[in-house]
Amino acid sequence: MAFQPIVDIADGTIFAHEALVRGVEGEGAAHVLSAVSETNRYAFDQECRVKAIELATSLGLPGQEGLLSINFMPNAVYEPRACIRLTLATALRTGFPLNRILFEFTENEKLDVDHLLNILRTYRALGFKTAIDDFGAGYAGLNLLSQFQPDIVKLDMDLIRGIDGSAVKQRILTHTLALLSDLGVKAVCEGVETRAELTTLRDLGVRLIQGYVLARPAFEGLVDMTAVDRAVKAAA
Repeated sequence: MAFQPIVDIADGTIFAHEALVRGVEGEGAAHVLSAVSETNRYAFDQECRVKAIELATSLGLPGQEGLLSINFMPNAVYEPRACIRLTLATALRTGFPLNRILFEFTENEKLDVDHLLNILRTYRALGFKTAIDDFGAGYAGLNLLSQFQPDIVKLDMDLIRGIDGSAVKQRILTHTLALLSDLGVKAVCEGVETRAELTTLRDLGVRLIQGYVLARPAFEGLVDMTAVDRAVKAAA
């Protein structure tokens, strides 16, 4: 696993660390996911959850501020309460608080929306936090949001890319932020790569930022916050 922070740029604190799957030689997620098939998807999803919690615990994350964000595959979950047992057992064994674990779903296959909603509602009932990733792309859109309001929505990076030079994107983001605020949902802008994008997002009122401009994922470790602080101050 590699960990990438989601930073609250208003006060420079860590809102969450996202656990990102990596190969044993540091290969990216795409390389690892290319080996996932229908036959091993369930086992892969389960092991990723366990590895994320165990590694985050060994790095001292439960003693720090912020959430642990874990991606899950909806199509790997055949029944939410049955498939969450290993996660619950791992959290209990490591002492990781359930309300500090954030589940965000990854969308790389066609989704059964009713099935996804059942998962998200079950996870919320068990005390986990939930997130819709890549909002505005594919199935993660307004129809899903109208049926379930998660704790967090991560806005699709295609909206964020080059937003400093696009008045249209800025207007879309402004209204999206207002909608999410009205619904009581926190917005995360991910994939932020340039200082100009970061400055524009800050000026539009965005607080939660994730991206290379602040920190690249740290392989089996937590990011040095000194560098993050410098990046935040440089965009101020």
